[in-house]
Amino acid sequence: MSERVVITGMGIVCPMGHSVEGVWEGLLTGKNGMAKTTIFDASTFPTTFSAEVKNYDITKFTSKPELHEHCSRGSSFAVGAAVQACKQAGIDIETDSPGDGIERRRMGVYLGAGEGSVDNVNFFGAMVNGWDDEKNEMDWGKWAEVGFGKMDGMCELEQEPTMTGGHIAMLCGARGVSRSCLTACAASTQAIGEATMLIRNGKADVMVAGGSHSMIHPLGVSGFNRLTALSTRNDSPETASRPFSASRDGFVLGEGGAIVILESLSSAKKRGVEILAEVIGFGSSSDAFRVTDMHEEARGAVSAMKSALEDAGVGVEDIDYISTHGTSTSENDSIETLAIKTVFGEHAKSTPVSSPKSMFGHLIGATGCAELITCVLAIRDNVLPPTANMIDRDPELDLDYVPNEPRKAEVHTAMSESFGFGGQNNVLIITEKKA
Repeated sequence: MSERVVITGMGIVCPMGHSVEGVWEGLLTGKNGMAKTTIFDASTFPTTFSAEVKNYDITKFTSKPELHEHCSRGSSFAVGAAVQACKQAGIDIETDSPGDGIERRRMGVYLGAGEGSVDNVNFFGAMVNGWDDEKNEMDWGKWAEVGFGKMDGMCELEQEPTMTGGHIAMLCGARGVSRSCLTACAASTQAIGEATMLIRNGKADVMVAGGSHSMIHPLGVSGFNRLTALSTRNDSPETASRPFSASRDGFVLGEGGAIVILESLSSAKKRGVEILAEVIGFGSSSDAFRVTDMHEEARGAVSAMKSALEDAGVGVEDIDYISTHGTSTSENDSIETLAIKTVFGEHAKSTPVSSPKSMFGHLIGATGCAELITCVLAIRDNVLPPTANMIDRDPELDLDYVPNEPRKAEVHTAMSESFGFGGQNNVLIITEKKA
């Protein structure tokens, strides 16, 4: 018999705040994380705003900041989120003699962490100074001279997505399975789903899972602008993210870290820690279509949703709430709506759905875990977070999007959806604690 998997800790650092309860309060009171970009001068870019993490100080979370001195911006957010999650789960951190009842060889890390661009100034300086105008090509001798002289080797190493997991393992002493996936916007949902499978199959007792990402830098913003994926509503950043609205014109690029502690039910009971929710279903698929477009019949999303329902052993009538991917792009919102209607049939219009991205932005690799955390809180408090900025509902999209205001509702079981560039589709289903 496979192990049941429960959530015993949660942590988040995002544009809405640096704590789970703070972010949840913001989502329910209409707080917004969008504003003019300050990380770099974006004034000449098509999109001049973003959803930045403000006033974050890693030293408030760790007593050993020197161990994370060179970590990327995204990794630093993951450290803050992991500390919160471990503390809630009663996991000892930053010690060689933990007394929390967890065998560290049975404790692992699985993150959907994005690449970190940590030394942009010197990187681009090397690019400019290494260019040979006469030959119209890079002079690698000059590049090496400039690069070796100014660029921090550790900073360059920190661009590897696997490094984030290393920081988290160091933090909590996890010596078991350590894995990383970078499946775009579906990454942390995939990480949680596959970490759940590891525990189910007896490969681990505890997994620190989730994701982190920061792409608010010139390459990230220019890339998404070229793909016409970002909103250009520069005159009104706070209303720019408009999932399922007729006037939606793209997502708002955010950043952050989100972590959950997954634990076998037997381990959680043995340690006597509070169970926040149970992970009962995971579904994953690929569109096998264009890398920047969802299949027009939503076949990948439909497949992942059906797989998650089958894995959970529940029907569509058992789902009380769906946290959508809901990016505020024309394509995603239309095709995601189609996918829900295809899978849920007659139950589609009576199942409330919403998009937290309308308030904290698109956290890329961290977004799936952040949204799963909101599902846990919706179950705990029987409150649905709204889809903000639904000023002009798209007449073609006819589901219950919980527009503009939170709503009291009985929530026992919730579905969280994440779809990423490359045709990645990952879906999780959680339910209230029953143990």
